[in-house]
Amino acid sequence: MSEAADGWSRWPAPAKLNLFLRILGRRPDGYHRLQTVFQLLDWGDTVQLRPRSDGQIRRAAAQGYAVPEEQDLVVRAAKLLQKEAKIAQGADIVVEKVIPLGGGFGGGSSDAATVLVVLNRLWAAGLDPDRLAALGLQLGADVPVFVRGRSAWAEGIGEQLTPIALAPAAYLVVDTGVGVPTSELFQTPDLTRDAAPATIADFVSGSALGNAFEPVLRRRSEAVEATLQVLSQLGPAALTGTGGGCFVRFGARADAEAALARLPQGLRAWVAEGVSESPLHRALRQR
Repeated sequence: MSEAADGWSRWPAPAKLNLFLRILGRRPDGYHRLQTVFQLLDWGDTVQLRPRSDGQIRRAAAQGYAVPEEQDLVVRAAKLLQKEAKIAQGADIVVEKVIPLGGGFGGGSSDAATVLVVLNRLWAAGLDPDRLAALGLQLGADVPVFVRGRSAWAEGIGEQLTPIALAPAAYLVVDTGVGVPTSELFQTPDLTRDAAPATIADFVSGSALGNAFEPVLRRRSEAVEATLQVLSQLGPAALTGTGGGCFVRFGARADAEAALARLPQGLRAWVAEGVSESPLHRALRQR
């Protein structure tokens, strides 16, 4: 990613899919213990950053979404890093938003991770990946996987990460437009919260599949139910995260593109490929 003459630089903030998600129980602090596999994608948002000399953190524009600036994870991420590393500089931030909000694709978390990782470099803050991931966890459970930049097996509340080698795949992804607050879903009485632990071998063999939130969202949302029924005619359909995003995995992009062409009109759908390493981290290596 080249830096423009006016000081701006542009960086990827990739989306993710949860290839499965189960809840093992509740911790004493109220958080739930999870198991999931994060598949990073070659598609996502773009974050523009420009250091400032006056210490101010400003979101210069918000393209494609209407999150209030003071609540935006990218602003909170920059301020958190600034405070942690005692940085006198500030930053201007622009998010070019294409990842749907609330769909379970991790867009807000990925945007925040890109801000943490890139400003750590632009400000010469010197924080190592462990400290950056710990800061990310203060912003959200999905932020650390984007900070570390590898598709991963995840446990704990999603922060205990083990990089995992996933077979090449292309995904037909559909945004149903359905978003339910995660905290609200966790309070649903019919949510399965005490699943037996799985292993990576279980996942590889196919016995650890499914998303604990899928039955809940199917019952709550006609759009999710209808979309999953349509997708199931093309392959094993699944839900990602706690949002209304759905997907089908294919071994090759051509197969996913062919399935995309078969979808009925009116669905917001696209094809994205899985990656082992985040596009952000590839971009950082090229600088």
